Amino acid sequence: MAIERTVHIHEGPGGPFESMFVSDADAGTQPGILLFPNFWGVKEWDYAKAETLAALGYKVLVVDYYGQDKRAASMEEAGKLLHDFMDDRALVKERLLDAMAELRKQPGVDGAQLGAIGFCAGGKCVLDLARAGADIKGGVSFHGVYDAPPFPNAAITAKLLICDGWNDSLCPPDAKVALCKELTEADADWQFISYSRTGHAFTADDTPPSPAFGFQPDTNRRSWKAMTDFFEEVFG
Repeated sequence: MAIERTVHIHEGPGGPFESMFVSDADAGTQPGILLFPNFWGVKEWDYAKAETLAALGYKVLVVDYYGQDKRAASMEEAGKLLHDFMDDRALVKERLLDAMAELRKQPGVDGAQLGAIGFCAGGKCVLDLARAGADIKGGVSFHGVYDAPPFPNAAITAKLLICDGWNDSLCPPDAKVALCKELTEADADWQFISYSRTGHAFTADDTPPSPAFGFQPDTNRRSWKAMTDFFEEVFG
């Protein structure tokens, strides 16, 4: 196994964008997965996650959804970048579909076997990609954000797994129910797992835990196992 990182720069909607392609160079054709980072944008943490996925048998594109050279150095800067990005959900949709097209171009990616995962704002990206009718087999949201775009969705064909912290203050119970209602009305194939004693950012192992925010090792482990089982099924 020879897992490699390759910087991928391309022009896209409002671009250029600088993403990272991570794969086992010794492997042949494999399913491709988009990895959408949290609101900080692309960083070493995401590349390490992509390497873990590559070791499981996937080609991974860590998506730069903010744009080349748009990198946050503080919480305030990350919040500004996220606000500017999410302020136009139609443009978000364009960028997500563009990222999927770029994944298809990468060497060794099986274009008929695509998936997506995302963390925090990246979880919202997974949901919006599915709402756009993207031809992905499955998508996984980790402590995502659930509000729907202010325009009609396409038919959702992707199977979805939503891993949620019950104590997540960004997604209170009414937001959880609203998402499940939305997906049910869309006749989507969805699973929603809400974990007790867990808040937002439960996968962020560099974040101190608190009741509503921060790393939760049990939930991190359980949700990752749920994801691996899910992808084994959808790519089976």
